[in-house]
Amino acid sequence: MQMLSEIAGKGTYIIRELTGSRRLTKRLAEIGIKAGKSIEVISLPDHTSGLIIYFQGQRLAVSNDIASQISVAPASEITTDHFKTLSDMPINKPGVVAKILGNKALRKRLMDMGITKNTVVKIDRVAPLGDPIELVVRGYKLSLRKSDAQLVVLTEI
Repeated sequence: MQMLSEIAGKGTYIIRELTGSRRLTKRLAEIGIKAGKSIEVISLPDHTSGLIIYFQGQRLAVSNDIASQISVAPASEITTDHFKTLSDMPINKPGVVAKILGNKALRKRLMDMGITKNTVVKIDRVAPLGDPIELVVRGYKLSLRKSDAQLVVLTEI
């Protein structure tokens, strides 16, 4: 794992975990920075100042101290891993949407629900008989049929 303060290049990264104190983790979560979220590094850190990130439509300055407590992975590295369907993902394991298969009407319906490419999705729970599946997408809960979930291709984070 690579810390945000140690990255070598600009680009898009996915937050793996926050290793700071409970107070810092709570404060970062209040502004939306938590595991599984995507950030874009605009300026690299140097020895005297921190770095600037683009997160949810805002530019944020992050000190080297805070950046050293945020573990990240390059988004390009995540997408080269092996693929799984949404229905095959384990519970509470996040994944990034790589592709949506199926007919045009189904793809449009899933995208209208917020399941788009490069979106972080996590299975919250599964019904006793396996259908439907409850997901967490962009902070809200959504239920999908297992047949629809088999058409969403993910990469594990």
